[in-house]
Amino acid sequence: MSAKLERTRTPGIFKRGSRYVFSYRVNRVQRWESCRTLEEARRAKSARSTDIGRGEFQERSRVTLREYALDWIERYQGTGRRGFREETRGDYRALLDKYALRHFPARLKLTELTPSMVAGFIGWLCDPREQAKHEHRIKVERARAADKADPPPLAAGAKRELADSTVRNAVAPLRAALATARREGLIRHNPVSEVALPHRERIEEDDDSPRPFPNGAMELVVEIVHPAHRLMFALLAATGVRRSELLALEGRHLALDGDRPHIKIRQRVRRRRGEGLVIGPLKSRYARRDLPISLELADRLRALGTPDNVPVFASGAGMLLDPDNLSERVLAPACAEAGVEWPGFHTFRHTVASRLFASGRNAVQVQRFLGHHSAAFTLSTYVHLLDGDLGEPLAPQVHATQAVPLDEVPL
Repeated sequence: MSAKLERTRTPGIFKRGSRYVFSYRVNRVQRWESCRTLEEARRAKSARSTDIGRGEFQERSRVTLREYALDWIERYQGTGRRGFREETRGDYRALLDKYALRHFPARLKLTELTPSMVAGFIGWLCDPREQAKHEHRIKVERARAADKADPPPLAAGAKRELADSTVRNAVAPLRAALATARREGLIRHNPVSEVALPHRERIEEDDDSPRPFPNGAMELVVEIVHPAHRLMFALLAATGVRRSELLALEGRHLALDGDRPHIKIRQRVRRRRGEGLVIGPLKSRYARRDLPISLELADRLRALGTPDNVPVFASGAGMLLDPDNLSERVLAPACAEAGVEWPGFHTFRHTVASRLFASGRNAVQVQRFLGHHSAAFTLSTYVHLLDGDLGEPLAPQVHATQAVPLDEVPL
């Protein structure tokens, strides 16, 4: 039995339990709506009366946020000319599942989501203690789903701070889903559109700018690394490719004949949920490029005799190499033996960038070599590698001119 209606000081609005309700008629049918607060009910009642009077009323959707989001992610095609890539769909699906759909109640209706609730969601994302609890709950769920023992209890002071970029990524699919709902007429406003995202100043004790290898350390690491992987790291040191691009190279991407051998960057490896490592398209058209290599390196690659559609660097079973395993089991031990324990795959990329600048290449050339989307991004990332010396002062270009008598100067 539902709770009894209690009158409020606003005519036509009643309190039922913890909610405020009001009614209106559409096509001679009485409709009821409820809100969390009296003020929200006042605004909603006024809006319904105005819309009905203008003939603009559209009945509010009864679909829940969860139902709509799960349907939306399967059919969304994007809004720009580039469309919506399946890779991004997978990322959005994972983000929705990990954050928004776990935070908001399963029974929350799409039309009940307010800007204040979205602000609360962002506050939850920015709370280190709440995120530590959230991550622990996920680990427990996964362990139980795999019929494994629960992980150890969460430490009393455990915290997990999400970076501002991670918070933005977590909010992005929710914003896109609600923008679609607004275009489809299910909601009148997107409650995420005007909510402020965090922009917290980060104070680091150490410089966290991209660091290249110290002088000679990169070559030393390549010499120390296990012989089975030495050629792969030699190619990485010569080209600075992303590790996802390096592991996706196939025989057809090697142009080794002639006096200008090169490798073709045309695809990349990524980890897809439920499928493991897969080969897919590059992240953007700017990543598509041909990178020159030395004749000596070309000879070593040619000696592999890799067929066209087979990975150049593969496991013993011919499968794609796992980049995380390579980092932990191959690169990290070699770096430790070389006396530089902090580098990772990307350190090779930073080192190549520093050497390109040192050789006199301009920002556009370095941008194209690295596959960045703009020279401005390349400069903002590697500006600390540029020579800060302003050089000698510029000499003014003074040209001698013939004197003109004062009486001949036109007035």
